[in-house]
Amino acid sequence: MKNKMWKAMGLLGLLTSLSWAPQVEAKAAEVAVETSTTLYAKMDMPVSVREAADGSGMTLSQAGEGQTYEVVESPGDGWLKIKTPEGEGYIESGAATLIEKTQEKVDKSVMQRQKIVDYALQFVGGRYVYGGVNPKTGVDCSGFTSYVLRNTAGVNLSHSSRSQAGEGRSVSYEDARAGDLVFYGKNGSINHVALYMGDGRVVHASTEKTGIIVTNVMYRKPVKFVRVLN
Repeated sequence: MKNKMWKAMGLLGLLTSLSWAPQVEAKAAEVAVETSTTLYAKMDMPVSVREAADGSGMTLSQAGEGQTYEVVESPGDGWLKIKTPEGEGYIESGAATLIEKTQEKVDKSVMQRQKIVDYALQFVGGRYVYGGVNPKTGVDCSGFTSYVLRNTAGVNLSHSSRSQAGEGRSVSYEDARAGDLVFYGKNGSINHVALYMGDGRVVHASTEKTGIIVTNVMYRKPVKFVRVLN
């Protein structure tokens, strides 16, 4: 009975530890997508494109059945202003079917920052070695940030957290983005640097005991956020 109880308690402890294990998957930033919607008019019949929203206005060109033009504005009163190769003009709205087209444009800088975080996360669990410059064999905090940013973004940084704090421009915590650097210090002197992942987390070569880990950005009070990426 006692053995069964200890086994049950051991299993409960294992499940509890697993449920609280830190997740190292990157949630660096939501992919920034700019969405724009454009209105088009598809001609249901041949129609005259006029200079003004008036049936007696001068004809600029003819729009053939099935042709599609971008709608510049819809002034109402049964007219649409469209853009044609000959210029802008008006057509009767009843002669066309309106079509909405949505386009999405991905912010490439967000994709690059996600790539940087993904690259850095592959080294989680690696060794901390003071003076080290390669996370595959052992690295310290500034060696880690320097290695990651050099190999993903071509950014060359000094091998010193204090020096890296002056390489780039300062940003606020609210404006910090994945790929930015987070600096920590003591008594007014910077002594540690981490790579910001977004979502309030950092990945960094922490100590000899912990190695390369993911922690909350506020595990210590940050003294500075720096952006070295464009």
